[in-house]
Amino acid sequence: MGSLRLAAAVTLAALGVLTITPAAMAQAWPNKSVRVVIPFPAGGSADTLARLLGQKLTERLGQPFLADNRPGAGGNIGTELVAKAAPDGYTFLMGVSSIAIAPSLYANLNWDPVKDLAPVVLVASTPNILVVHPSVAASSVQELVALAKSKPGQLNYASGGNGATNHLAGELFKRMTGTEIVHIPYRGNPLAVIDVLNGQVAMMFDFMITSLPHVKAGKLRPLAVTGTQRSAQVPELPTVSEAGVTGYEASTWFAVMAPAGTPAEAIGKLNAEVNAVLRLPDVRERLDTLGAEPLGGTSADVATRLHADLIKWTEVVKAANIKIE
Repeated sequence: MGSLRLAAAVTLAALGVLTITPAAMAQAWPNKSVRVVIPFPAGGSADTLARLLGQKLTERLGQPFLADNRPGAGGNIGTELVAKAAPDGYTFLMGVSSIAIAPSLYANLNWDPVKDLAPVVLVASTPNILVVHPSVAASSVQELVALAKSKPGQLNYASGGNGATNHLAGELFKRMTGTEIVHIPYRGNPLAVIDVLNGQVAMMFDFMITSLPHVKAGKLRPLAVTGTQRSAQVPELPTVSEAGVTGYEASTWFAVMAPAGTPAEAIGKLNAEVNAVLRLPDVRERLDTLGAEPLGGTSADVATRLHADLIKWTEVVKAANIKIE
């Protein structure tokens, strides 16, 4: 009997059967390179965070974590690529909070953020900064609201395009303050910032990394940040909520996501490793220079954040009647 069991074991091992156990999978992953899809161009916040994480994960796990930029359609192209990828634990997405906006913006979206993607871990959150041109007669959020109410439809704000996160930040502000401020969409943030700098547009909810140099140069006046807490970059600035628009929050968050059905062993190990990376002093220092707050936590935290934002932004999109074909 012993010899028969041994013979059977050798046969099964030759067929590869004995190597595929949950414990073996957990120990083996990753045993080859891992692709991290970034649904935006190189050089942006999502790209910077993905490459920072990828470098540290490569060092810690001994396999390359390769950045794969797949920009287009507001992040939908790269996101759909991951949503339809094989759930083998070797393709992940550097997801951005815009995945909670896309379902209400696009009528023919080919992926669902809840059904087609599995949450792994929150990475970081970055607030926008509300800035105005120095010619605008407002030095605080309350003064801006009062000015907008005294001149309905005469103030305007710029964004990186219809449906962009800073477009939605502006629409949420209008909705919560009862103001009429005209949206001026641009083909990307850089063009929008230029027209705010030259005074063609009054204000903007801009990315911290873009506007802070202009703020420090005195070319833009900062009024508040859009997160739930003050930014270490500009601690003197209140949040929009602190400044009088109670409950306002419009941060951009970043999270690692996987194709639905990805093995729990791979998701669990990657979650633990990213949490460890986010605790490293040099990583926290780098995030601070980007104006980003490290997050981490469980995969359930990603699902909770996604669910809350799906509800919030769907309401904002419907109220503002925003549509993208």
